[in-house]
Amino acid sequence: MEKKEIFGAIESLAYISGEPIGFAELQRVFDLSEAEVKGLLNEMLESMTTEGRGVIPFITDKTVQLVTNPAYNSCIVKLLAPPEERNMSDSMMETLSVVAYRQPVTRADIEAVRGVRCEYSVSQLLKQGLICELGRKDCVGRPMLFGTTDAFLRKFGLHSIDELPPMPIAEEEEAGEISVV
Repeated sequence: MEKKEIFGAIESLAYISGEPIGFAELQRVFDLSEAEVKGLLNEMLESMTTEGRGVIPFITDKTVQLVTNPAYNSCIVKLLAPPEERNMSDSMMETLSVVAYRQPVTRADIEAVRGVRCEYSVSQLLKQGLICELGRKDCVGRPMLFGTTDAFLRKFGLHSIDELPPMPIAEEEEAGEISVV
């Protein structure tokens, strides 16, 4: 095989393997000495780096593995770690509002205010780090208490929970027409 073909073959083997390949395995496949394998791998590294290839061989004392070229790390980070800005559904915003204004609250407290179940919204808000578990309420069943986090404050540009705007007054409350049944 020509050198160019061996480079292509090693690249293919490293790609399909996904794991480091030992020099002994390459010696067996290409019927070469260890010194010849190391020399070819170093030439391959130099060639692929000079060409600005997206993947390059990572060579240790006994193995080689195909890895991404560090020159493109910023692009990889942008692809794999997009900004955490996610649109929140109305139900998540409502749940977050209840937690923010009435914390510490339990799921039952949130459901009493909203009138619907809130497991999904609570789990998503926990996953996004906007709310956290504060402990357990001292009552029967010891339900979990939830409150907002610093990530919540940062997301909404607040320095303190005290900076939340006042809760709007319902029209019935404003007119003094609240009736107790």
